[in-house]
Amino acid sequence: MLRLASALGLLFAAVTCVDAQWLNHRDPRIPRTPDGKPNLSAPAPRLDGKPDLTGVWQAERTPVEEFVRVLGPGFPELQVDYNDVTKHFVNVFWGLKPEEEPLRPEAAAILKQHRASGREFTNAYCLPGSLPATISLLAFKMIQAPGEIVVVPGNGDPLRQIYTDGRSLPKDPDPTWTGYSVGSWQGDTLVVETVGITTRALLDASGHPRSEGMRITERFRRRDFGHVDFEISFDDPTYYTRPFGFKTTLLLLPDTDVLEYVCTENQKLRAR
Repeated sequence: MLRLASALGLLFAAVTCVDAQWLNHRDPRIPRTPDGKPNLSAPAPRLDGKPDLTGVWQAERTPVEEFVRVLGPGFPELQVDYNDVTKHFVNVFWGLKPEEEPLRPEAAAILKQHRASGREFTNAYCLPGSLPATISLLAFKMIQAPGEIVVVPGNGDPLRQIYTDGRSLPKDPDPTWTGYSVGSWQGDTLVVETVGITTRALLDASGHPRSEGMRITERFRRRDFGHVDFEISFDDPTYYTRPFGFKTTLLLLPDTDVLEYVCTENQKLRAR
């Protein structure tokens, strides 16, 4: 676990202050309790009859005690803001023993190479993190409009566009950092399919790979004003023996915003 802890330390040094927020702006659209606090249990807002996912969101944080239990007692010694990370960012297979992960031999070999090279995650080197990091790392903003939802990641990744205008996914996509996403509504749940993410974008800070054929499915259900039930699954038969994924809750961050972040050009960290 020491090797992973060192890699995480490198990553957090690179993304320091990524989640700077526009603080203390009272949003008139947010319902409030009599004492003026945001009423996060109020009914979810709607747009064209569907739940409106617009807002600044953050995946539920992982308790420090859980990190210590899995990564070891030395983890708190890293200079890490624990509010910036979740267990699924650290490892998409969090909770599984290494021998239980559904890796094909090709994926296991690539994972070993990534860990040996010390380049487990691209955000640490001023490159985009892509899905699922844009959901599981820092805060992000969703802007819902007719026919399209725009996602503004807080980790410096490019903007992501989710088209809800009925178009189909491209059959032979040119790989990109954000991929190609289309969404459709199943009742009050938005189902998003994504393909075409470059293989340079690893799945987590542990170095798990993806193939160009990976298909990602996300489900967003805004159950009330302040909470979204989120589920993500990955289907990649090239590298994995079965589909896999995780569930979490997205929490609304009221009266705030995400600000622009640019990774320092040619950033270098001190030798350890």
